[in-house]
Amino acid sequence: MSDPGRLIVCATPIGNLGDVTLRVLDALRDADTVAAEDTRVSKKLLARYDIDTRLERCDEHTVDRQTPALIARMQGGEVIALISDAGTPGVSDPGARLVDACLHAEVPVEVLPGASAILAALVASGLPTHAFYFGGFLPRKVGERRRALEALAELDATLVFYESPNRCGVTLAALAEVLPGRQAAMARELTKMHEEVVRGPIEEVAADITSREIVRGEVVLLIGPPPPAVRGPVDAADVRARVDALVAEGTNRSTAVKLIAKQLGIPRSEVYDIAHKPGASGT
Repeated sequence: MSDPGRLIVCATPIGNLGDVTLRVLDALRDADTVAAEDTRVSKKLLARYDIDTRLERCDEHTVDRQTPALIARMQGGEVIALISDAGTPGVSDPGARLVDACLHAEVPVEVLPGASAILAALVASGLPTHAFYFGGFLPRKVGERRRALEALAELDATLVFYESPNRCGVTLAALAEVLPGRQAAMARELTKMHEEVVRGPIEEVAADITSREIVRGEVVLLIGPPPPAVRGPVDAADVRARVDALVAEGTNRSTAVKLIAKQLGIPRSEVYDIAHKPGASGT
C-alpha cells in the first residue's frame, strides 16, 4: 500500500542556498508537486540541486483559490511539498492558510525545520534571549503602529519584527520614539555576502539607517527589553492625586493611569494598583 497523501512544509534557505537540509532536499525530490510562493525564486533552489519536481504557484493571491483542489489531490494520495521564498512557510506568509485547511480536512502535515531569519538575527543581535516576541510586520498606519508598540512596551522580552528595506528607516524612527533608551539591532542580508548587523541604542541605530539613501535586502529589526528600573520609592499619594486630577478633567480612569505611568516612568500596572486601592476616589 502506498503512503497516504500529505503536505510537507519545507524550510528553505534564507539567502545562502547551501543552508538547506538533506531531509528537505529528499522531500522536494520525492514529492509529486512543489507548491511555491514564487516559482521564479524556487527554480533557483531546485536547479542548484538538480531537482525536476513540478512547480506550482501558491502565494497570497492564489492560495485561497487553490486550496480546495490541493486538499482533494492530497486526499487522493498526492504528496505536496510547500515552500516559501525563504524560511519556513506559514511564518508571516500565506502558507499558514493551506496548513490550517489541511488540518481541518485531516490531511497529514509534516514540518521539516531549517534556516530561520528570526533565530539567526536574535542570536547575532547580542540582545537578551531569555524570552523573545515575534511580531511579524508592524502596521503601516502611524496610530496602529504606535498602539501595537505601546501594548508591548512593558514586555520583558526582546521584540523581533520583519520589515521591508524601503520602510526600515521609518519603522526604526517609530521604535525610537515609542521605546526610547533601549538597545536595538537591525539585521539584513542574513547568510548572504553582504550580511550586516547594526547594533546600539535604538536612537543611534535609527539615525544610522535613516541617513542612508537606500537599504537593501530582507530586514529584521530587534529591540531589547525595558532596562531595569532604577528609582526611589513611589509616592502613592502623589500618584493618586495625579490620576484623580485627570479624571476630574474628564479623562477616563484607564487613560489617566496610562498617562501618569508614562509621565513618571513606572509600570502602568503599578499606577493602576495605587489608583484603585481602597480609599482612592472614583472607585
